[in-house]
Amino acid sequence: MKFVEKSGKSVEEALRLALIDLEVSRDQVEIEVLEEGSKGFLGIGAKETRIKVTKKNDIIETARTFLSNILNQMSINAKLEIEQNEEVLSINMIGEDMAILIGKRGQTLDSLQYLVSLVVNKEREDYLRVVLDTENYRAKRKETLEALAEKLASKVKKSRKNVILEPMNPYERRIIHSALQNNPSVSTKSEGEEPYRKVIIYYDYKKNKTN
Repeated sequence: MKFVEKSGKSVEEALRLALIDLEVSRDQVEIEVLEEGSKGFLGIGAKETRIKVTKKNDIIETARTFLSNILNQMSINAKLEIEQNEEVLSINMIGEDMAILIGKRGQTLDSLQYLVSLVVNKEREDYLRVVLDTENYRAKRKETLEALAEKLASKVKKSRKNVILEPMNPYERRIIHSALQNNPSVSTKSEGEEPYRKVIIYYDYKKNKTN
């Protein structure tokens, strides 16, 4: 991360000089006081305050630049809407023919999301979850998976035989687990290693004893 060291009669004066050099605003930097200033006696022995000002890693711009470069290489023109809260960086890609960015069962979208996550979390101590979306695919996929979970749960309840779903990423597995966590007849578990980890829906005899 870029930083400068500046001196001034006060922290604010030194900070003002640093912000000019870094070409940023106050909320985009972190300040460390290296040496406290002193007025001296009658101006004799006065010492200026010295600070170190570090430019924060702008997560939104980092994600925007990285993803824009990838889209340019794919010859795809898309507008990026990016929002950040404390735990999630949400990115929505808007443009024509976005289906190519989704891929089969969202695999291309998931791969892009993974790459962006690696980049934005490279220098962070606390993990920031990245959610990449286009054409409202995530919400549509969630509805599809929830409907599938209920349908398969009914099948398991009738047959009492386990149903093993296709390999899914952690996000999609959570959707299945969440959809069936309060089901009175079946339960779910995940088995296997990434990226082939699968959800298993099974008849829960313990639950059905209490029904």
